[in-house]
Amino acid sequence: MPAVRDVPPTRGCFVAFEGGDGAGKSTQSALLGAWLREGGREVVLTREPGGTPVGMAIRDVLLHGEHVAPRAEALLFAADRAHHVATVVRPALERGAVVLTDRYMDSSVAYQGVARSLAREDVRGLSLWATEGLLPDLTVVLDVTSGEGRTRRGHVHDRLEREDDGFHDRVRQGFLDLAAADPGRYLVLDATAPAQQIHAAVRERFGLLADEAAV
Repeated sequence: MPAVRDVPPTRGCFVAFEGGDGAGKSTQSALLGAWLREGGREVVLTREPGGTPVGMAIRDVLLHGEHVAPRAEALLFAADRAHHVATVVRPALERGAVVLTDRYMDSSVAYQGVARSLAREDVRGLSLWATEGLLPDLTVVLDVTSGEGRTRRGHVHDRLEREDDGFHDRVRQGFLDLAAADPGRYLVLDATAPAQQIHAAVRERFGLLADEAAV
């Protein structure tokens, strides 16, 4: 298992946790963050939407408001992402911090590009423009079926979580397709595995980033 000290302290690192609703993204982000902080790293834990005050207002519209047209939905997520990267993510990376985000642009591709049947390349291109091309060093996809995700969420569902299982099945496949197309930048894990087992796999893969940076 890699030690935190093996990761160069002056190099910023960007990790995104992706997956369907109820996959355990926030749990795994928090576990990795705690481990890194124990090793003396500066860690920024954040999320999309809602990682900034502006993002919180956008999050309320997107997840707790009334119907939002699919293209408007995609644009609002991109607006949140643009502000998030400009004011939180990129400044943290520039000072050498590790940024761990609960969702990033792959969520837009999976939810709006695939599940909402918008052109996935258009949605991805919008996010690339919004973020000036910033991609994570590592994207962890926590794979969960629509049924398991619904069970985990219980009786509390936001506007997107209330979509039917067919919608969430398409979201899941969208994430898996993205990972299959670029396996070097993705780690796909079974979200039903014990949390500490998943955490150990994430830590091991994170350690490989240090090896790559040292080359």
